[in-house]
Amino acid sequence: MPVSAGPAVYVIHENAEWLAPLQAALDAQGTPWQNWFIHQGLFSLTAEPPEGVFYNRMSASSHTRDHRFSVELCEPLLAWLKAHGRVVVNGPQALHLEVRKAEQALTLAAHGIRTPETLVAAGPEAILSAARALAAERFIIKPNRGGKGLGVQLFDSPDALERWLESATPEAFSPDGITLVQRYIQPVSGHITRLEFIGGEFIYAVQVDATGGFELCPADGCAVEESAFCPTGPAASQAPGRFRIDRDFRDAALVDALTACFKANDIRVGAAEFVEDSQGHRYVYDINTNTNYNQQAEMEAGGTQRAYEQLARFLANQLAH
Repeated sequence: MPVSAGPAVYVIHENAEWLAPLQAALDAQGTPWQNWFIHQGLFSLTAEPPEGVFYNRMSASSHTRDHRFSVELCEPLLAWLKAHGRVVVNGPQALHLEVRKAEQALTLAAHGIRTPETLVAAGPEAILSAARALAAERFIIKPNRGGKGLGVQLFDSPDALERWLESATPEAFSPDGITLVQRYIQPVSGHITRLEFIGGEFIYAVQVDATGGFELCPADGCAVEESAFCPTGPAASQAPGRFRIDRDFRDAALVDALTACFKANDIRVGAAEFVEDSQGHRYVYDINTNTNYNQQAEMEAGGTQRAYEQLARFLANQLAH
């Protein structure tokens, strides 16, 4: 892994496309940084890490890019950095939650944040039993370790799920073997909302059109295939406005609760997604510690809030102190 001669920001990740906008922002402000692409490699537990700030951007969806063990390699790497007293942005506990949606739900609930009713299952028979026990008019299944909405399926009945399970391949399930069966919350307005936090502070809300599916990747360089929700390429030009900064968003209680939740779990940079039902209840169903920002939506909102620039300044400030 490359090392700078002096203190630097080290970006830990496994997706070069998602790194590009942050790289541009760091370069523009002259912040020294290094690219730690975590896929294969080695490090010595007895060696001293380099001086600097280490920003963890490991993604729960890394296995979908043929980086099956990036998360497993990143876990001891972060522990090594922490053991040597290095500043780690989104440390071991943040990564732990990133790849465990069941524990996300428990953590959110512990902070008084409403989440959809959820059952945890392993194996086709248990998944089907969970759907029957849930007794919901509509429900979804999703992998415990997911990302970008991949693997999320909506069903109208346990019978429909049973038919799907009969032909489902191993790739349709979470790499850890755990599936969440969750009551489906119908978005009252056809969109979900994503709340972004940098440096532990709320920066803005993004509305995402959710009328066509669950793959809601916000990155400008997102590589989601067969999805109308990745704002790059032909799909983006045919369906503008799927991502929109919500300048009118107001929910101090939810923001405060998420701020406390993130602080308790060492999430300095992250996002949370919620859906609002017809009764006005907001259900937070996902925490993302490897957040991306849609720059087109920022420009359409006037360009006064540019999250990658804010993130780069935050990391530079961490390095200066």
